[in-house]
Amino acid sequence: MTDPFLARLPLSRSALDRDHRARATGTESLLAEASARAVVLHEGKALLDGEASLALLPAASVPHEAALYLGRAIADSPDLPAGAPVLALIVDDAQAAELTGPAPVEGAWGDLRRLGHLMSERDAGLFTQALALANWHTAYGFSPRTGAATAMGSAGWTRLDEDGREVFPRTDAAVIVGVTDGEDRLLLGSNAMWEGNRFSLLAGFVEPGESLESAVIREVHEESGLVVTDPVYLGSQPWPFPASLMVGFRAWVAEGTPTAGTPDGEEIMELRWFTRDELRDAAASGEIILPGPTSIARAIVEEWYGGPLTDGSRW
Repeated sequence: MTDPFLARLPLSRSALDRDHRARATGTESLLAEASARAVVLHEGKALLDGEASLALLPAASVPHEAALYLGRAIADSPDLPAGAPVLALIVDDAQAAELTGPAPVEGAWGDLRRLGHLMSERDAGLFTQALALANWHTAYGFSPRTGAATAMGSAGWTRLDEDGREVFPRTDAAVIVGVTDGEDRLLLGSNAMWEGNRFSLLAGFVEPGESLESAVIREVHEESGLVVTDPVYLGSQPWPFPASLMVGFRAWVAEGTPTAGTPDGEEIMELRWFTRDELRDAAASGEIILPGPTSIARAIVEEWYGGPLTDGSRW
């Protein structure tokens, strides 16, 4: 990544060959390779080795419920030789206890929202890919065509219905927008699901038959009543909570239209315009909480601001 904005996107990083051809062999032969390593997942978290590093365990030694093939290591590292297969192993409560002991171990399991920006390129990419794929399997245990149970196929990259028809992983595209006005102020909103002083950018899912740019204009108008123009693409980042691809834009309030936005009262409860000084002071004092440093929302805010901001946000 050479674009300065793309370098701000922690979950868009990767250092893995996804090795799609090997998926057809299934996971048994991959698990049997002596160099195979495992990212261990339990209830949406990953087993850690330290504060912000994944524990990559010998894959054959980990009891598990399901195995998902992620790919092969590109470069040598002390815990993962180049060319080694990496699998995500999903474990149940008892299997997790075998790894960390019966009592919960503080810091043993990591949350990607909180740690993604602290992780290495390799670990951030592995955790993001593993979690996204695991979430899809959790949601698609039954065929959307017939309702019958499905089985895992292609080393975790498909599910098969009773007739052998394949169901493929899905990703839900969502736009997220840094809206500015004629004074170059930034618009932030507070969502009904958050604590009252948490503010972020406006965002929403892309609807069927809709372009990304049209989704930007529609979502901003639905949530704020504002009319924006000239959406400009910045970059994208996977957000596996559970299955989104966040597509980042900048947009501007259309000339001659009002800037006094009205929150929709359902998703967005409050809207505020900020100058750079106002945002810096409000974040530093704790008056507002900004989106966390792992998110593309934070990257867009800091792109507009011109550098890092200090606040107490952890996700």
